[in-house]
Parts: sequence; structure tokens; C-alpha cells
Amino acid sequence: MSGAGIREVSVRATRRVGAHSHIRGLGVENGKVLPVGDGLVGQIEAREAAWLIVQMIKEGKMAGKGILIVGPPGTGKTAIAIGIARELGEDTPFVAISAAEIYSAEIKKTEYLMQAMRKAIGVRVREFRKVYEGMVVKVDYEWASHPYNPYYRIPVGAKLTLKTKSETRTFSVDEDIAQQLLELGISKGDVIWIDAETGRVVRVGRCKEAEVTYDIEYRRRVPLPSGPILKEKEFVYTITLHELDMRSYQAGSLFGLIFGLETREIPSEVRRQVDERVRKWIEEGRAELLPGVLFIDDAHMLDIEAFTFLSRAMESELAPIIILATNRGITKIRGTDIEAPHGIPLDLLDRLIIIKTKPYTEDEIREIIKIRAKEEDVPLSDDALQALTEVGRSRSLRYALQLLTPAYILAKQRGKDVVTRDEIEYVKKLFVDVQESVRYLKEFEEKFLR
Repeated sequence: MSGAGIREVSVRATRRVGAHSHIRGLGVENGKVLPVGDGLVGQIEAREAAWLIVQMIKEGKMAGKGILIVGPPGTGKTAIAIGIARELGEDTPFVAISAAEIYSAEIKKTEYLMQAMRKAIGVRVREFRKVYEGMVVKVDYEWASHPYNPYYRIPVGAKLTLKTKSETRTFSVDEDIAQQLLELGISKGDVIWIDAETGRVVRVGRCKEAEVTYDIEYRRRVPLPSGPILKEKEFVYTITLHELDMRSYQAGSLFGLIFGLETREIPSEVRRQVDERVRKWIEEGRAELLPGVLFIDDAHMLDIEAFTFLSRAMESELAPIIILATNRGITKIRGTDIEAPHGIPLDLLDRLIIIKTKPYTEDEIREIIKIRAKEEDVPLSDDALQALTEVGRSRSLRYALQLLTPAYILAKQRGKDVVTRDEIEYVKKLFVDVQESVRYLKEFEEKFLR
């Protein structure tokens, strides 16, 4: 083939950037809150309060309590909740929902909340299993005609040769393992595990000592296993209580066992059995509990039934840390005619540790925009940064951050490598904020449908 027929293609990995992907913790060093740290800016008092709560959680002194974060829109309430979860450890489950999500036509409100709570509780399981581990030296499949289609062949077994630093052995495997080998694309030079009890096949990677090597390949390189091929290995994995609930229910349900369908509601008896099983694992030293964080935003949208459920759930020994957030002041408790602070019943408010957030200063807004621009790979000129800071101060921080990516796309279309004030001013005309939208609505009010 001539060189003219070959075209070099640039491949760029797509990276999904979330609104709070830059949060690493609460930004506390030696017990002192840093003005800027772990992706958080400002809110010194709120972050210090959150840090003390983290210490309470680690010392096991948060039983029967919850957390409420209150403040105006766009003051970092969600960011602080994520920071609390990050401080508790990388494996800490974090589940975020909006209070409005509980009003589903498929399941009851309390069932939705229960599932969310159990998704926020992890179980780290340690177990020793016998496995066949080694580098694939050779694999020969045995084929036969399909029982219902003689023109279609299926694997009915295979001869598999595995190698470690200590030995080389050939095994006869059944059709289930042969099918897995085919589906995973296992070939000579791959390092694999085969569970001795279940027959499950896992591809670990491409062996560094493999005879066949490639200049470019996507499989990670791993060393040749040592020791015997059949060995006992320790496996550590984390599973949530909700996942255990689902597996337990499907295993005991003929319909679920056949079709593998998720149920919308899980019987309380199934959850009780799962809890007993988990307690037994913990007593035997096979597992440990990882209570996580359930974050409920727009908590004022919960109704009196949901508040009653949460109040009772906080007393459970198997409960995550519940963090509520709201931007409402005095408002009605949903489902009643009673007004209360933040729309939350007073008896529940008494059991919540309340953290308040405040509007950001101009310097803090500028620093947050710089952090988000770096996270989203948007280069800003000094005048563009100042323009966005003015937008964040006069309108809203969220609106300013929303302009970052459109402005960068526009700058690249104009042949620029850096976003300038011109791009910021232009996209401001294309994408309006809430205030501008209200003015537009009033101007053309007669033309809108009622």
C-alpha cells in the first residue's frame, strides 16, 4: 500500500466533567480551613462546621442526627456535602437525589427513600477463593453443530494450557467456560483467572512475557503469575445494601430468577434477611460496613410523610449520613397548611445540625471561575476572567460558569487559543440569565400562551 493511502488520525479521549468533579475534600489542613483548598473556595465557617461534623462521624457520635445545609442559590451547598463524603474516604458511597424525585408513579415515596438510603451504605467484603491463574499458552476449541440449527456451530469444550513461573498445565474445560473464553476474546499471551467454584473467567491483562507483542495495544500489561496455577486468592470488593437486596429478592423469586428483571419494590422481609446476613459477615470478620452519605437537595419539596420516614430512619443502626439542603426561608410544609423554617417540621429540625452558607465575595467568585475553567480546560485571558467575575457578581455565579464552554467554542471558531472578553460579551447575548428571561417575558407577555 502506498503512503498516499494512509491517513494519520488524531484520537482524543472524551472526558466527562461534572459540575462538582473538582471537589476533593473540605480544604482543611491541620485543623485549619484554607481560603482555597480541595476545590472549595470561601465559606470558611460552613466548611469548618462540616469538618467538625466529619470528626463526629468518624468517632461514631452522629447516631440519630442529620445535617441541614441552608443558604441562597449558588452558595456551594452541594459542594460542601460532596466535600464531607470525600473526607470520609474514597470508598464512601455518595448518593445525591432531588427531593422531587420521590414523587414517582412507579414506587411509593417511602420505598424510593429506602432504596436511596441503602444505595448509600456499602459493604466491603473480603473473601478467599480458589482460582486457576496463569498466562494462556494455547487454547483449542471443540465444536459441534447447534441442536436446532445444523448449519451453526457452537463450542462444546476446549483444551486450555496455562503457565506460571512455577508450572505449565493443560486443562479440559466445559462448554460454559469455553463460551466465556470466546466472548472475552481470550488469546495466547493473556493472563486470566478462572473461579474454581463458579467457572467465571476474568481477563487480568496482557502478559509482559508474552511471545506475541504489539507496538500499540489497548490491554494493560501484567507480569507472569508466580506460584502454582491452582491457588487461593483474597478478593476485596464493595457492594451496596441495595444491590444485596436486589440479588436476594431475585434469587428467591422465580420470575426474577428466570427473567432477571428488577422489582420496583422490595419486601421488608428480604431486607431483614440481608441485614442479618451482613451482620453475620461482620461478626465473622469477612466484611465491614461503609456508611455513606445520602444527599437530598431541595429538601423543602419533601412532604410530611417523607419527613416522618426520615426522622424514623435516622434512628436505625443501618443508616447513612443524611444531608438535606434547601434555599427556602419560611414556607409551608408540603402536604400541610403549616409554615415552618425551610418548610421542614420543627421536630425534625431539632434533630438536624444546621450549617449556613453565605453569598460569595467578588474575589471568591473570581477564584471559583478560575478553578472551573481549569477543570474544563478553558483558557481565559485576564479580561475574560474579569468579565465573568462581573457577571457572577451582578447576575449569578452559575450563569457565569455556564458561559465558559460556549465562549471557548466560539473562540476556537474565531481562530483563538484563549477566550477574551469579546467572546464573553457575545455569548451573553445568546444565552440569557433568569433576570433577562423575566424582562423578555414581560416585554412580549401578550404573545405568550396562557
